[in-house]
Amino acid sequence: MIVGVPRESFPGERRVALVPAVLPNLAKAGLEVVVEAGAGVEAGYPDADYAAKGAKILPQRSEVFRVSDIIVQVLCYGSNDKTGATDLPLFHKDQVLVGFLRPLGSAETIQQIAGRGVTTFAVELMPRTTRAQSMDALSSMATISGYKAVLIAADTLPRIFPMLTTAAGTLTPARVLILGCGVAGLQAIATARRLGAVVSAYDLRPAVKEQVQSLGARFVELAIEAKDAQDARGYATAQDESFYRRQRELLGKVTAENDVVITAAVVPGKKSPVLVTKEMVAGMAPGSVLVDLAAERGGNCELTRSGEQIVEHGVTIIGWFNLASTVPYHASQMYARNLTSFLLLLVKEGKLQINTNDEIIRETLLTLGGEVVNTRLREFLKLPALAAKEAQQ
Repeated sequence: MIVGVPRESFPGERRVALVPAVLPNLAKAGLEVVVEAGAGVEAGYPDADYAAKGAKILPQRSEVFRVSDIIVQVLCYGSNDKTGATDLPLFHKDQVLVGFLRPLGSAETIQQIAGRGVTTFAVELMPRTTRAQSMDALSSMATISGYKAVLIAADTLPRIFPMLTTAAGTLTPARVLILGCGVAGLQAIATARRLGAVVSAYDLRPAVKEQVQSLGARFVELAIEAKDAQDARGYATAQDESFYRRQRELLGKVTAENDVVITAAVVPGKKSPVLVTKEMVAGMAPGSVLVDLAAERGGNCELTRSGEQIVEHGVTIIGWFNLASTVPYHASQMYARNLTSFLLLLVKEGKLQINTNDEIIRETLLTLGGEVVNTRLREFLKLPALAAKEAQQ
């Protein structure tokens, strides 16, 4: 089977789906790899490195799609709302597509892909189980984003992070607050601590308290309890507006005490909850920085503008997204390893094995035979349930 790696087309995207180091493992499983010329250059992987590991370099994007049984991308049509549609005519029936598809975002794009007869797997739907850990691309990219958010905040803040005792006196450490302690939030805590900041963190899930404290941060406890704080997959669940209102009231004092606030509270398939109001921003000290990692889905801060950096009440609010793309070398390396583990599960002895009895295959499979077959997605899109036989095809 042939795996194709097209160059990423989303504006500013610098990652690549596979890196040269993973190609020998794919070759052992009977997979050949073709790469669009220049696909890895911006991530630090020149064509010569791919060729040295056995990949074939193709000059035309259309040729990559034409010869490939499986296409692997970082941002597929679905998550790429800028240029992704240009790939649609290049797909052919029964071709397999693996990557970020944002299935809970646009029903229309997923149905368009299904209409081409393409079999798609959305990596963001990977179950959070021990067995699937090596394939969890969402966590890999969140790790990079949490790390980079702290560096951006440190670069923007008009003070240094660590405490320094100097001949000119003692400089007090910066105070950093992390709101939302998923993978990105926990990595932000670890990075801020490494830079010497005093770190505190809040999450509506009491279960993460131990993880926060193990990283050397203080866990902020509010006099409010979330109902069913997390789902079976370990993600935070959406709460009603009365909960968020009370949460904001209690967080107001906490945010005012910090120099940096990093928000990373995302509920899959829903608009991000507002945790920081404009009044809370106004209560922060001039020069403070807020980095909103939920900006792409509406933002955790009421004043966030997606994709922009603004200053309100003397506070810099950064709503940049796709931060993993700003660290393309290692982001690509992690993503490629995730994809390789998944491909080795999907392809056995050179043949595609779509075994829907396997939880990993079943949960990530979106479209098959011209239909949206993913149960979770069909429920989200309010589509009727498929007949049992049809769903298993």
